[in-house]
Amino acid sequence: MMHLSTPRYDQDRMGIIFRASPRQSDVMIVAGTLTNKMAPALRQVYDQMPEPRWVISMGSCANGGGYYHYSYSVTRGCDRIVPVDIYVPGCPPTAEALMFGATASIHVCGGVAELGLTDGTMFFFRDGTAASV
Repeated sequence: MMHLSTPRYDQDRMGIIFRASPRQSDVMIVAGTLTNKMAPALRQVYDQMPEPRWVISMGSCANGGGYYHYSYSVTRGCDRIVPVDIYVPGCPPTAEALMFGATASIHVCGGVAELGLTDGTMFFFRDGTAASV
């Protein structure tokens, strides 16, 4: 997630700013393996977020348990604990994929006009392909 803060991706220009408190957040990014012991803490953080709220599940570990899927202590996807709006695939997900998911959450929230983004925001990936949200 930290690579989004670097000048190459510059999440601030999209209006994406990390907050330390869930009470100041609109979107929660779940990254990494979710254990059964941490599941109640995740739900508690989700419940502290003000309405409206959205959840991004980042990476195969958060999406479905990933490499540790068959472990006895792993929750097989954070969507069993909190409702997930956007899934970002990958192990680990690329910076482009996470930026695409974060921008998609802006479009889901209806904040495109507030941030001054056009409806055809383009993303250019390392392999030369492009996509628009």
